[in-house]
Amino acid sequence: MTATAPPFGLSLIRRPLAAVALLAALISLLFGLVLAGATPASAHAALTGSNPQDGSVVATAPKEVTLTFSEQIAMGEDSIRVLDPSGKRADTGSPRDLQSGTVQYGITLHSGLPDGTYTVAWQAVSADSHPVSGAFTFSVGAPSQTTVALPSDEAGGGLVGTLYDIARYAAYAGFILLAGGSAFVLACWQRGAGARPLQRLVVRGWVTLTAATLAMLFLRSPYTGSGKLADAFDLNGLQSVLDTKPGAALVSRLLLLGASALFIAVLFGAYAKREDEKEKQDLTFGLAIGGAVIAAGIAGTWALAEHASAGIQPGIAMPVDVLHLLAVAAWLGGLTALLVALYRTPDITSRAVRRFSRMAFGSVLVLAATGLYQSWRQLGSWSALTDTRYGQLLLIKVALVAVLVGVAWISRRWTGRLAGDEEPTGAENSVAEAGSSEAGAETEIPAAGDTAEVDPERAVQLTRQRAALTATKEKRARDADPDRSGLRRSVMVETGIAVVLLAVTTVLTSTEPGRTEEEAARSKSAVAAPLTGGQVNLSLPFDTGGQNGKGTVRLDVTPGGTGANNVHIWVDGPGDRPMDVPEVKLAFTLESKDIGPLPVVPERITTGHWTAGGVQIPMAGDWKVTVTVRTSDIDQTTVDKNVKIG
Repeated sequence: MTATAPPFGLSLIRRPLAAVALLAALISLLFGLVLAGATPASAHAALTGSNPQDGSVVATAPKEVTLTFSEQIAMGEDSIRVLDPSGKRADTGSPRDLQSGTVQYGITLHSGLPDGTYTVAWQAVSADSHPVSGAFTFSVGAPSQTTVALPSDEAGGGLVGTLYDIARYAAYAGFILLAGGSAFVLACWQRGAGARPLQRLVVRGWVTLTAATLAMLFLRSPYTGSGKLADAFDLNGLQSVLDTKPGAALVSRLLLLGASALFIAVLFGAYAKREDEKEKQDLTFGLAIGGAVIAAGIAGTWALAEHASAGIQPGIAMPVDVLHLLAVAAWLGGLTALLVALYRTPDITSRAVRRFSRMAFGSVLVLAATGLYQSWRQLGSWSALTDTRYGQLLLIKVALVAVLVGVAWISRRWTGRLAGDEEPTGAENSVAEAGSSEAGAETEIPAAGDTAEVDPERAVQLTRQRAALTATKEKRARDADPDRSGLRRSVMVETGIAVVLLAVTTVLTSTEPGRTEEEAARSKSAVAAPLTGGQVNLSLPFDTGGQNGKGTVRLDVTPGGTGANNVHIWVDGPGDRPMDVPEVKLAFTLESKDIGPLPVVPERITTGHWTAGGVQIPMAGDWKVTVTVRTSDIDQTTVDKNVKIG
């Protein structure tokens, strides 16, 4: 099998690469100018504080509830709801942006709210387009039973969330096939523009990306809102999506896909049929520039709406994200195109494989540089690499890339064996001779020019037979080359690893970055921690001596520091079941300073649960906590224990 490499002059390589470099610089400059005034924020909004605090008990009902977030968020009229113990709304309306120097929203409460436990549920969309939600409780006067169940599902979950995630995976895969397959044809194997398998690969990438983008556009409203699939066809919801940054990015992607359809038509139409070498060179340059602009624009729709647009240094992060995604497409998409060419086309040349090897090597260098920057930006510390889910997924991604590079090195060795084998090998000659013998033996199959003299039905059968015979000979010729077979197997393994790598990368784009997770944890710790001391937890066994007089008193003092504290007491009987006792008393004594005993009379909340609010601890020290439990009219006992408070 004689292979002829298609002409592809070095000057034609340099000109498109120079144009792409210039285009990347212009895009970087544009993003920098547009985002020069953007303030840093942490990607993936997190609730960092609230007033009242989660789990707190306040003496009187507050006039409003405020929530503080780690980054800018988008809120609707129903984004914050405050529910009383019966589940009725306790707030008066939509949340207000307090503009207090931090990202803080407040919602006004009804006046004269009764005592009890209130639930605050919130849902918003963070600056990186991902929905976030949460809930917490606070109590007025004393905790009480509530009919409100805290939501266990996160925003963006359920069936709608699953469908949206599938569409996100499909969109990335479609873009990689579209951009990478086109790059493989233009940069590595121009003759492949006329190969049907490669044409189908690129067109399927375009169809997949278009369908996924439409699905994301319609699912966006229920994904960030109600979570109901039926709301995907709500025109009002669709209109509200179009007014958001993610909605605008999806619409822009659809417009760019329209331009890419024209690019595909030219690439596999006029370009594939062009015979004049000079005209084809000019058309190659034009298609390279146009394809680079379209691919960078489509990649920019992700950068404009996801992690790169939020967080520190967005003016740098967005063009870096575009380069990263383009490098992924060139490497993995080109790899898929190479695999298709090796298995489905008989005339792929070793020169084309070597060109792809160089393109893949350049892509890996770009991936390494941009990946290091993105990792630093999203992690922020070495501890986040192992202590956060984002860091753990990143380690898996790095390991997969390392394995992929190792397999690619093996593929490069197979490519080296193919280099210079432009002349047919002995095996190929044998197969070619065998094919000629078979063709000569098939004397009953008329030549193509003689089919007119045969019955039309018979002519169709003969055409099919000739096509089957040709395909069989081509397959035998391909399979007879051990180097080519080895390369096919190696590329197949590469592609399998690439699919897993793509899945992990897509999960990373929807995972809260390690930097944000650690910042939110530090903020919550700072808000929740008392000025001195820490929460006190005691467990004291008791025995009043009477019938059913044995049990355990569990006591929590929060925040466990000087000043006002909230005390919760649980009385458990045998089997850790709540024990109904008629009376519980409490006292605090600081013997070293002759302070106390300071009596506390807790109130009964429910069976076995007592509480007291506003318990004042005047100074830090080793306090003796005394608990008196009465189990009947005549049976009672007092137990005590010394604890450090403050």
